[in-house]
Amino acid sequence: MSTLHQIALTFIKSIGPVTAKNLLAYCGSAEAVFSASKKQLLQIPGIGPKTVDAILATDALVRAEEELAFVQKHGIEVLFFSEPNYPKRLKNCYDAPILLYFKGNADLNQQRIISIVGTRNATDYGRNLCKQLCEVLAPYNVLVVSGLAYGVDVAIHKECLANQMPTVGVLGHGLDRLYPQVHKAVAQKMVLNGGLLSEFPILTNPDRQNFPQRNRIIAGLADVTVVIEASIKGGALITAEIANSYNKDVYAFPGRTNDAYSEGCNFLIKTNRAGLINHPKDLIYYLGWDEEIPKKKTEVQATLQLSLTPNEQKVVDALQNGQLSIDELALATQMQQSKLAIVILTLEMQGIIVSLPGKIYKLL
Repeated sequence: MSTLHQIALTFIKSIGPVTAKNLLAYCGSAEAVFSASKKQLLQIPGIGPKTVDAILATDALVRAEEELAFVQKHGIEVLFFSEPNYPKRLKNCYDAPILLYFKGNADLNQQRIISIVGTRNATDYGRNLCKQLCEVLAPYNVLVVSGLAYGVDVAIHKECLANQMPTVGVLGHGLDRLYPQVHKAVAQKMVLNGGLLSEFPILTNPDRQNFPQRNRIIAGLADVTVVIEASIKGGALITAEIANSYNKDVYAFPGRTNDAYSEGCNFLIKTNRAGLINHPKDLIYYLGWDEEIPKKKTEVQATLQLSLTPNEQKVVDALQNGQLSIDELALATQMQQSKLAIVILTLEMQGIIVSLPGKIYKLL
């Protein structure tokens, strides 16, 4: 596929991720979108004359040439929605960006990914929790995602680096700049063990409206989002809400009732928007990582002698080699999560599979 046309698709005015995916579904590729005639484009549902005119204009391709030259010069990887290197967990989110820019060496599709967020005004309590949590997570081969902002974000990135854990910062601007600039040294180390990720092209400033937008990527990349200290208003609670909307687990550390920067965490727990973590080891328990799952290749059909539907059989086959998250099951079975949830419930009621904390499933 043409990387130039993939990038250009993101520069077409009035086209967001949902419309772009619609265009790709009908045309087959980014290059085909730009080579389609006006008549062909107008036949696509949801595509009107103004959008067609924007596609047929040359502005997007010209801007994409500049972007392509920059990413090639600086060793930046372009991750396009339809290609294998695109983060599979994020791909399952309806509003996922169609293209990401990545500089680093982390595997964005590795088995265990956790997002950790919190206030920009971290206290000693919050920084200490970051330290304890990373020490507990270190043996489990986890990729940690955050936003490289002040406070909890940069604290968690630093602790990951201190524990030789890969960590990725999702930015609210292009990769030609860094905000806050004071985190440059941390960012440079992250590129060597983790990386920097953004949906924004070069020349994009760290404007206020970009940060809630980037929060959906932080939530979508991971299996679970953990909140360490948060006020009742702010980006951390936005990320938690987005994670919940994606049907992903959220956990939070509580704080004293009169602490402003624990108010958000306490609210998430009180309203059942987040599970309670008293100790970092609680997260390992919730995610089922403290169990040794024996790697047996049992033929469940032969043992249980049950008649399964084709979709039920797909799920059972996918779980033959061990436990999987709901995102991994959706990818393995090629089923939409809404349909998959019904199949999983049926198999649980039949006693064929069991649900572990963290929306992870295994065969009984």
